[in-house]
Amino acid sequence: MKTTITALIFAALPTLALSGGTHDMALGSPAHHKATRTVEVVMKEDYNAELVFVYEPKELTFEAGETVRLHIINKGEEVHEFVMDTMEENAKHKAMMEKFPEMEHDDPNAVRLEPGEEAEIIWTFGKPGSYEFACLIPGHYEGGMHGPLTVN
Repeated sequence: MKTTITALIFAALPTLALSGGTHDMALGSPAHHKATRTVEVVMKEDYNAELVFVYEPKELTFEAGETVRLHIINKGEEVHEFVMDTMEENAKHKAMMEKFPEMEHDDPNAVRLEPGEEAEIIWTFGKPGSYEFACLIPGHYEGGMHGPLTVN
């Protein structure tokens, strides 16, 4: 009986650990209240440019504690992502994407959009610092699809 109870506890630990988790990160967390402004982010290609993959705007700036609605639009012809995190975390995620390019995302700080699709992320920005937004689909980062995200 003692062995059965011990086995059940160990089997439940991963579920308990995941269910109690939050998505708080240095960059911030999903918003718990209404956004004070909307920022539109467009993802697309410019096949005439040296760096083909483009975000508009090229950089983003927010205030610590500010809640923003990011309206993300894929106006391109290819699938794109918008992932915001530290440069180090994006580099780790990028390496994982190189191994598993069709990896599905369920992260509140990221969206993956087919051409013509739109999505939103409502986010409360956290600690001041330098962060990054990027498309981590293989080849897109190298093609120019990344930019600085600053929290003041």
